[in-house]
Amino acid sequence: MDCIFCKIIEGTLPSKKVYETERVVAFHDIQPKAPVHIVIIPKKHIPTMNDLQKEDYALLGDIHEAAQQIAKDLGVAQSGYRLVNNCNKDSGQIVFHIHYHLLGGEPLGDIVGSR
Repeated sequence: MDCIFCKIIEGTLPSKKVYETERVVAFHDIQPKAPVHIVIIPKKHIPTMNDLQKEDYALLGDIHEAAQQIAKDLGVAQSGYRLVNNCNKDSGQIVFHIHYHLLGGEPLGDIVGSR
């Protein structure tokens, strides 16, 4: 498999990890869009949100639990943070391994630009 996130999980690509459990790993984004920009992924390869199966739903809870802890650990829980999942090309998904971006550390403004 040629998935960059799977390579991070297996340790063949380096990352600056901030959180890891049996099912979830989180690391600093290499092209941050905010002072705090963490990528949170399940260790199971699932290409997009559309590919989740009923048996995978608990992973979403694990990801949200990770986001809560990471936000607290990195000091953005109280000031605020954004948790974003992009699904497929039109949303901006580049790596086809389900993932969430945790962004914070400054006022983030509107989530979508005006038309």
